[in-house]
This record gives sequence, C-alpha cells and structure tokens, in this order.
Amino acid sequence: MYINDGDNLKIYLDLVFLINFIIDFFILYGVKKVLKLHPHPLRLLLGSLVGSLSILLLFIKLNNYTLLLSKFVISILIILVSFGKKNFFKNITYFYLLSIILGGSFYLFDIGITYHDKGFLVLNNNHLLNFLILLIGSPIIIFLFIKENIKYKSIYSNKYIVEIYINKKKYILEGMIDTGNQLIDPYKKRSIILVNLPLKKTAKYIYVPYKALNTSGVIPCLKPDKVIIKDKLFLNYLIGFSKEKFELNGIECILPNKLKEEL
Repeated sequence: MYINDGDNLKIYLDLVFLINFIIDFFILYGVKKVLKLHPHPLRLLLGSLVGSLSILLLFIKLNNYTLLLSKFVISILIILVSFGKKNFFKNITYFYLLSIILGGSFYLFDIGITYHDKGFLVLNNNHLLNFLILLIGSPIIIFLFIKENIKYKSIYSNKYIVEIYINKKKYILEGMIDTGNQLIDPYKKRSIILVNLPLKKTAKYIYVPYKALNTSGVIPCLKPDKVIIKDKLFLNYLIGFSKEKFELNGIECILPNKLKEEL
C-alpha cells in the first residue's frame, strides 16, 4: 500500500512499517545483549510493534516539536513494553545509543531512504537496493557493537590500580587480572604479579621456574613489603619481572587469576 505524495514520491506504508519493526527489534535485541537482560522474546516483538505503530503519526498534522515529543513518548512505551520499569533510565539510554549508532552508520555511508519533511521514510523507485541494505546492514552493525562492548567490558572490568611497596618505596601501576596467569612460587605457594617495569632492583631475587606451551625457564621475583588493590592489603604475593613488554593498552602489570576471588 502506498500514498501518492506528489513530486514522484510514494509513501509505502507496508515497507515503512516493516523497516521500523525490524530495526526496532534489532535495537532492542542489542540492548538485551549488552545489558544482559532476559525478557521474554514476545516482549521484544511487542516493543517493536509499538515502535512501528508510529506510522500512524503520518496521518496527523504535527509541528516539529510535537512530533519530537510524540516520538519520545513512543520510545518510553517501547522500553516499558520490552523490559518493564526496572533500570528504565539505563535501558532507554542504551536504546537511544544504539539508535544513534545505527542511524549514524547509515548516514556515514550515505545509505538510507529519502526523508520527507514529516520525518517519515518515503521511497523513490530506485531505492529498493537501499531498503535491502538497511535490512542486511542493521543486524551486522548491532552485532559488531555488541561484540566490541562485551570485549571492552571484559578488559576494563578486570583493570585495577595496583600499589606496590618495595624497600619502603611506592610504585603505582595499572594492572589487569589475567586468567592465564597461574604462576605460583613452588616453595611457599605464593602467586606472582608480573610487571614489565624496572622496579627496585636487589640481589635478593627468588627464582621461580615456569612452563608455558612451548617454553620454560625461570622468572626473577621479589618479595614486596605489601601490595594494595582497591584499599585491600595483600602480603602473600611475589613480584615477577617479565622480559617481554605487555601490549595491553597501557597495562603495566599482570595480576594472577587468584586475585579474582579475593577482590
């Protein structure tokens, strides 16, 4: 179904409805994955349906301010239907964030369907390809955002400011817990914090043997006076000096996996 709007423009109501429904669903699914929410799938479909019903505004004469307010109210209804009242502001913030990322991505690559002065999608005869790109590109962009967001959270949720005291001298380093750091002093079963910065050198090294996939050797370690992470005191740890530089966004020390249980 379409409405002839003059100037060779036709507003295809079924396509506008379908585009709104599918894109709203992808955005809501992205919010669900990023925030680790667990709504029933039917709620996401109903939320997408609410968003698609904004097509009804096409038949109402509204000025720009009223149209903007109407869309804001509809977005509130979408979130309430999809996720309920719990964490509402966080949910709607990510809904707008994903909407902006999706719309900005298509704008950047000049992919879209011509916009009419009423703010609704209208089609010329040569925009079918753009319509298909919207449907294919939307889930790809949402997927990439989800992937990068999860990666970002997995890295930065394990980052800590580490205070190391050796011979009454204080060193402040940025550290990250690494599940692969299972190094333990075989003598007293002390876990090892790996650093790649030259701290206070001393002859009182403790040499700890290690084995990796294709290599083995010893790591020179020191017994620090104390280690403080998140205002918690740790005494039963060693500081090991790594020969290789860490290439992890400014990380200066690798914390053992054991600390995940103690922090």
